[in-house]
Amino acid sequence: METVKINDNLSLHYIKMTKLKTTSLAVYIHRPLCRGEASYNALLPLVLKSGTTLCRDREAMAKYLDNLYGATMGGAPIKCGEDHIIYFDAETISDRYAPEGEPLVEDLLKLLMSVLFSPRTENGIFDEKVVEQEKVNARDKIDAFVNDKRQYASVRCGQETARGTAFAINRLGDKEGIDAITAKSLYDYYKSIITSSVIDIYVCGDTDITRAVSAVREYTDNLNFTKAELPRTEIISRAAGELRSVTEEMDVTQGKLAIGILTNTKPTDEDYYALMVFNSVFGAGAHSKLFNNVREKLSLCYYASSQLEKFKGIITVNAGIEFENFQKAYDEILAQLGEIQKGNITKHEFNASVSAIINSFNSYFDDQRALATNNLMNRVAGIDKSLEETIERVRKVTVEDVVRVSKKMQPDTVYFLKGRGE
Repeated sequence: METVKINDNLSLHYIKMTKLKTTSLAVYIHRPLCRGEASYNALLPLVLKSGTTLCRDREAMAKYLDNLYGATMGGAPIKCGEDHIIYFDAETISDRYAPEGEPLVEDLLKLLMSVLFSPRTENGIFDEKVVEQEKVNARDKIDAFVNDKRQYASVRCGQETARGTAFAINRLGDKEGIDAITAKSLYDYYKSIITSSVIDIYVCGDTDITRAVSAVREYTDNLNFTKAELPRTEIISRAAGELRSVTEEMDVTQGKLAIGILTNTKPTDEDYYALMVFNSVFGAGAHSKLFNNVREKLSLCYYASSQLEKFKGIITVNAGIEFENFQKAYDEILAQLGEIQKGNITKHEFNASVSAIINSFNSYFDDQRALATNNLMNRVAGIDKSLEETIERVRKVTVEDVVRVSKKMQPDTVYFLKGRGE
């Protein structure tokens, strides 16, 4: 990867990949996750991609993208630990395949830069009609999140496990926050952050990097940036105590059980590679203990899996269950954790876990977005290792390493979403 420092805040990273016929672009504006900014960060990408000085409205933007042979562009808020990122991505065919030799990547990058640095305004602020429409869309996204009960329960468990930290804030903000935003307040917020935030631009594919750098400089050289720092996240560490229980009631016909477990392992620790393997053995795949024992053998749930939130040091177990099976499913999930801690890991479970992780990482070499995202997440976490080095570290993990890491696990929160009156 080649990195060009545009200024103190802005960096362009070029990952050359010639095996695909497309080139992907990604922009990450880093903001510290906090209640006061969350709703603004959720709404801002929707408004910014609604019109710029280059493309006045969505119709003009769609036409511009069509002229780049069906290029695509999107934007959304994402969360990496307590780094709340305003994210844009775009993709077009690589320049070498342009029928008339057009600089497609450069032209697409110019559109992205206009979205960031030259948005459409009316009377010195964002267009009020656009902002009001996008507020409706932002609220709809919050409703869609709540309506996806499996995702909702998992996120709620993570929030409760991360209680007292900024990580408990929803990446989509909240309806009250969205409602309070005006065209003026959003524009004032935009002006306050656009030159005072760390911004990473990724170009992954095959292009002339010097032309890409020129496209960025065209929009940024005349701006005055205030040096910013990349938001950092610390894993959760608290004294062991009784499991905290949180129950919510909604109109659901299937219970959602989630358990938040503190790993006490940082993503920069050498033990982190063993933690990845532990998570795979425990619940990340059809080879895992949760899938084969809690779901298949005992039929205690419709699904059972675990996922690792490396930035905060949390593993969240998710299971869909009949309401009356709560205690049995809960007991068996913790029993499977106990089996790993005792060293009861089969050769198949271990080998399949290591292979699954390595195969997943190897697939990144054929996925431009995954390569950029992996690099970005490592940057946020403070990890300075190549994908090849990461794969090699995973390959060296032993069963004993997994057992040792498992003994650092600290079950912290039990979240249960049940039906009303159940």
